[in-house]
Amino acid sequence: MTGLDPTFWLDQPPFAMDAEAKAAALTQTMNALTEWHRQHCPAYARILDVATDADGPVQTLAQVPFIPVRLFKEMDLRSVPEDQVFKTMTSSGTSGQQVSRIFLDRETSALQTKILSRIMGEVIGRKRLPMLVIDSPSVLKDRNAFSARGAGILGFSMFGQNVTYALDDKMNLDLPAIEAFLDRHAGQPVFLFGFTFMIWQHFYKPLQALGQRLAIDQGVLLHGGGWKKLQDEAVSSRDFRATLQDCAGIDRVVNYYGMVEQTGSIFLECEEGFLHAPAYADVIVRDLGDFSTLPPGETGLVEVLSMIPRSYPGHALLTEDLGRIEGLDHCACGRRGTHFTIAGRVARAEVRGCSDTYEAAA
Repeated sequence: MTGLDPTFWLDQPPFAMDAEAKAAALTQTMNALTEWHRQHCPAYARILDVATDADGPVQTLAQVPFIPVRLFKEMDLRSVPEDQVFKTMTSSGTSGQQVSRIFLDRETSALQTKILSRIMGEVIGRKRLPMLVIDSPSVLKDRNAFSARGAGILGFSMFGQNVTYALDDKMNLDLPAIEAFLDRHAGQPVFLFGFTFMIWQHFYKPLQALGQRLAIDQGVLLHGGGWKKLQDEAVSSRDFRATLQDCAGIDRVVNYYGMVEQTGSIFLECEEGFLHAPAYADVIVRDLGDFSTLPPGETGLVEVLSMIPRSYPGHALLTEDLGRIEGLDHCACGRRGTHFTIAGRVARAEVRGCSDTYEAAA
C-alpha cells in the first residue's frame, strides 16, 4: 500500500487492525496526503513553511504536520480547482459565529460514503433498515440548520428506508407518526438517528411528561453531538443509554464522535463506553502547552487523522476538544486500535455541535 490509492483501506474491516500495523500504514498515506496538499493548496504550503521544519516524509503519525480545525473558519483551503468542487459543506454555528467551509470533489465525496458505509455496517449490518429520525422534516428546509443537522440527517439516511420523522414542524413529538411507523415495522429491527440534545429535549422529556413508554425493543439508535447541554444537566453517556432503554425499550444506543471537517471518519462508542478509531482514522492527544504527544491516561487536546480528505487539507486536524487515550488494542469489547474518551471543550472555545446550534437559537 502506497500513496493515495485507497484500495488497501477499503479492503480493511473497520476494527480489526492492531494499532501498530495501522499506524505504520496510515503514516504512509498521511505522508502522501501532506505532499499532495502541499503541491495543490498554496495556502496550506505556506502554513507548512512557517509551522514545520519537515520538508519530506515523516516516520510516525505524531510527526505528521497538523493544522488547527479553526483554520477552516478563517480560510478557504482547497486542493482542487474550483470547477471540480462538487459540494461545499459548512459546520454548525450560532448567529454571528464563523462556520467551517469544506470543499469536496466527487472523489472525496465518494470515498467518504464508502468509508462511512463500512463503519455503519458495525451498527446496523449490511441491510438498510426502516428509519426513524428524531428531528423535524422542516430542518431540511431551513438553510441555517441544513449545513449541520440537515446534512447529518441526509448523510445517515442512506442507511435507512421508509424514513419517518418523530417530530413535527414545531419540534413537538409526533406520536401518531411514531406509532404508525412502529405498527408498519412491528417485529423488525429499526434504525433511529438523532442529535443527542434533540433526543433528550424533544423525545425523552415529552415521553416522560406523558408517562408513555414506546416499544422499540429492536431499535438501534445512533446519536452524536450536543453533549454540552446534557453535561450541564449531569447526564452521562451511561445515563443517556439507560434512559432510552427505559422510555422506549431501545436496547442498543450508540454514541459517535465526528465533525464536518472530516466527514466519513466517525468514532463509535462501544459497549464499554469508549470511542474507537476505525482502521481509516486515528487520534493523538497533545499537551495544551507545547503540543507534545501525551501517553494513554493523560488528558489533552485531541488531534484527529483521516485518510479520506483529498480535495482539502483536512487529513490531520487539531480540534478544540479535550480527550484521553484509554488504551490500544485491549478494550474488553474486542475491537482493536485506539480507544479513547472525550472530556469536553477547551475553555473559551466556541460552542460547536449540530444540536447545540438549535439550543442556542431556541
